Amino acid sequence: MGIYQFIMDLKLNIQFITKWFFISIILGGICGVIGAFFHISVDYVTELRIFHSWICYLLPLGGLLIVFLYHSVKLDYDPGTNTIIQSVRQQNKVPLLLAPAIFLATIITHLVGGSSGREGAALQIGGSLATGIGRILHADKKEMSILIMCGMSAVFSALFGTPITATLFAMEVVSVGIFYYAALVPCLCSSLVSLYIAKLLGCQAVQYKLSSVLNVTPHIFFKLIIFTLIISLVSILFVLMMHWSHKIFKDKFNNPYIRVFVGSCLLLIMVFIFGNDYLGAGMDIVEKAIYSSVHSYDFILKAIFTAMTIGCGFKGGEIVPTFFIGSTLGYIVGTLLGIDPHIGGAIGLVGMFCCVINCPLTSIILGVEIFGSENLLVFAIVIAFCYVLSGYFSLYQAQKIVYSKTSPEFINENAK
Repeated sequence: MGIYQFIMDLKLNIQFITKWFFISIILGGICGVIGAFFHISVDYVTELRIFHSWICYLLPLGGLLIVFLYHSVKLDYDPGTNTIIQSVRQQNKVPLLLAPAIFLATIITHLVGGSSGREGAALQIGGSLATGIGRILHADKKEMSILIMCGMSAVFSALFGTPITATLFAMEVVSVGIFYYAALVPCLCSSLVSLYIAKLLGCQAVQYKLSSVLNVTPHIFFKLIIFTLIISLVSILFVLMMHWSHKIFKDKFNNPYIRVFVGSCLLLIMVFIFGNDYLGAGMDIVEKAIYSSVHSYDFILKAIFTAMTIGCGFKGGEIVPTFFIGSTLGYIVGTLLGIDPHIGGAIGLVGMFCCVINCPLTSIILGVEIFGSENLLVFAIVIAFCYVLSGYFSLYQAQKIVYSKTSPEFINENAK
């Protein structure tokens, strides 16, 4: 390489960094404010529902309001997280009205007790806001893809306080086997700015301190393989439940108003039978799995509640319920295998997360950012085997499996 070519390449790289640094500050700042407001709003309505338990009986009304809201802004085709993933890979724009619609719909869902998370809304809000910024900047299709990934990572970071996880998630989730490295600097800068803004506005990161470290011996290694097999099988079951629920509700009830009303009534029947523990996101139960104890049936009931909630038309996300399912299942499996159940809860959480989104590196960093690095080796072992054993199933059917999980082979298949 000649000195002239070196100087030209360096100039282009500096221009790229400078350009995206300033864009990331703007987008990260906007997403940080919106993400923090969303975080605070979800926490507020959740506390309101817990304090006034009768609010959950408004589930049918909340569902009808959500359908009316989406119908009013002409988003009847359910533009969920799959739309965001497709927009990055196909270089499409995200509907601008998606941000306010998913914001309000998720708040309503959490207010009345729908079993859903926040990250699905975060990704959709971030993608929609990024599209708006891209139109103002007259971004081309390739730049729009990077902007959407920046928006995804920024709001994710504001909600969970995990900037590196948010950065890697946006880069890794779109196409399994491919990293969108061009988005590394923009996504990281957006995540850091968003996190800083969120902290200034009083948002707390999701973090837990594990009481012990699991030393990996050959005996423990064998137990971890059994652990990952169980986690992987349950993750496949959960993904299938999510897909089946959506299909069954849509096939049985073509009218979205009737669909969400029937689903709400079924959820109320389940609340009457099983109680309120499976409503909302369920982070309080995740904390119990890490610090105290949980019931042996918590994971399956949460899976059923979540599948019914999302399937019938409520909004939100599936990742926080996945945390619930993974941590409670991990607690039980850890107990059965003679592993510290609290560590079992932690590795169950990160293992289940990897299984349902097919993002192993993101999952490893999630474990470090939430639980610390003391059990990094354990996280890595569980996540590596979960990634392979969970097959090609995913919560996001728009996710593309570009390379095989078991051989260096280009397959380019849709996730199941």
